Amino acid sequence: MEKTVLYQFLIEVPRAAAIWSVLLVLALGVLTVLVARPEPAVEKTTDQDGARLAAEQADLRRYAGEVAVAAAGAGQNAERRRTAWRVAQAELDRAWSAYGEAEAAARRLAGVAGLPAPRTPRTPAEYAARERWLHRAAMTAHWRGDLTVRQLTDVLAHRSGWDARRHPAEQEMVLARVVRDNRLAAYRSAVERERDLWRAAELATEAARSLSAEAYAAAERLRPDRLTVSGPATVGRDPVPRWRPARLG
Repeated sequence: MEKTVLYQFLIEVPRAAAIWSVLLVLALGVLTVLVARPEPAVEKTTDQDGARLAAEQADLRRYAGEVAVAAAGAGQNAERRRTAWRVAQAELDRAWSAYGEAEAAARRLAGVAGLPAPRTPRTPAEYAARERWLHRAAMTAHWRGDLTVRQLTDVLAHRSGWDARRHPAEQEMVLARVVRDNRLAAYRSAVERERDLWRAAELATEAARSLSAEAYAAAERLRPDRLTVSGPATVGRDPVPRWRPARLG
């Protein structure tokens, strides 16, 4: 009986030891896997975050550069618009001054319209002299910009009420009224041009102001304290806007 128990003990103990050894190896293997497994995952996550942060930084730098270039272009465009408006404003002042001079001349000549015209002999030479005077006066007014080409052609062809047989005093009054009316039309045209350019300058200035503010905000997002990983599509607090350059007039 003792031999049987001893025999079974000697047989069962190695078998149990072998089983426990196998279980111990399996347990150690599982434990090793469980312990070692998080490390690659953390490293992989860290690599992904770093790559995403680098991509977001590059996207921010690219956007900031594009919007800065656009803001600079908008500023130059606004300055050109303001310069054009200032030129138009100066032209408006000159047009008003020119109209005032023409109005004064027409009024002065109208004041002497009641006086009798000087008596001159009605000869072909006299009429030829009157015609030459009218043509010279009309050409001079055209060179000053006071008569259009069509009006000058009418004078030379004696059309549209132009009569070379009239006394030069009468022709001068008619010519003064035409010059005054032309300068008034030029002044009104200058008013419209100045107003349009002022509106264009205001719009360009507002566009430049908006782009400048956006460029400043984009530069702020590039600060080191704002560059943190917060998600797959954001950097810092604000999402990266997808901007496309706008066409300015």
